[in-house]
Amino acid sequence: MSVATVSRALSGKANVSPRSRELARTAAQELGFVPSYHASSLASGRNHNIGLVVPYVHRWYFSTVLEGVSEALLDAGYDLTLYNVGDQPERRSSVLSDFLLRKRLDAVIAVALVLSEDEIQQLLAVHRPIVGIGGTLPGASTIRIDDERLARLATDHLIRLGHTRIAHMTGDAELNRDFKLPGIRQAGYESAMEAAGLSVHPEWQVAADFTIQGAYASARRLLGTATERPTAVFAASDEMAMGTILAARDFGLQVPQDLSVVGMDGHELGETFGLTTVSQDPRGQGRLAARTALELLDDARKESDGGSAPRVAADQEYPAEFVVRNSTAVPPAGATREL
Repeated sequence: MSVATVSRALSGKANVSPRSRELARTAAQELGFVPSYHASSLASGRNHNIGLVVPYVHRWYFSTVLEGVSEALLDAGYDLTLYNVGDQPERRSSVLSDFLLRKRLDAVIAVALVLSEDEIQQLLAVHRPIVGIGGTLPGASTIRIDDERLARLATDHLIRLGHTRIAHMTGDAELNRDFKLPGIRQAGYESAMEAAGLSVHPEWQVAADFTIQGAYASARRLLGTATERPTAVFAASDEMAMGTILAARDFGLQVPQDLSVVGMDGHELGETFGLTTVSQDPRGQGRLAARTALELLDDARKESDGGSAPRVAADQEYPAEFVVRNSTAVPPAGATREL
């Protein structure tokens, strides 16, 4: 086997037969050889490092996406650099305009962040592929679910059970900053209610911060002050649905006999709560985003070697699953009258 073949095999390039790749790896293990990524990056322009930009790392959705991205990159022999930009615009600006452009990264995965066209073009100009999760980014490959359609599906589930007094717990204004997720899910709820000829009462719409604790406080206000209590609640996230279930118990309400609750996300605690929900599989979204970034890098390498042009950026809708558990049921007798 030639030196060039061994080098291609250990660097992970595709134009090596499976047998040659295995022979090279076996020999490297026996000799205790570890490839120098610093040296290979000088030769290839690759750093074997992909950046992940998230608004929060302590929230369940983002940490689960992180797990999926990390798993896929580890399997591919790539490092991961995490940028947790939080609520500070200046921190996000410095990440996008400085850190990501130092060419220490081969690609960028942005989660639930809207990038301007200038920001996207700046990254593409230095040949750094971009993959977005959570919404469409012009010129970038994206992975998302159809939030409005799925929110409509969740609300329709309650309507088909016979509920007419359906409340909605949405996200607060701060959470509408980027892809307007709470507003999009609220639009799905309102669309389902309108299609069924049901009124959307202002007192049955409350906001929280997508956490169990925040939703618990908001649900106590909803259930304790409404002129007439709703018989069902569609919460824009599973954590807010869980907070609603806990608040209902404070008022002696049984779920689902007195109050049906449906969430959206597929949180791992959903099964414990018996929660009916839309499962969007954030770990799977993370794995797909990482694989997409690696494929874009492989396309770019093939183009530089004289191959075909890289694929056009694509907007991929990730499949979601509606999971019916025991937090939803027909409304209590005599409670189907529309106000």
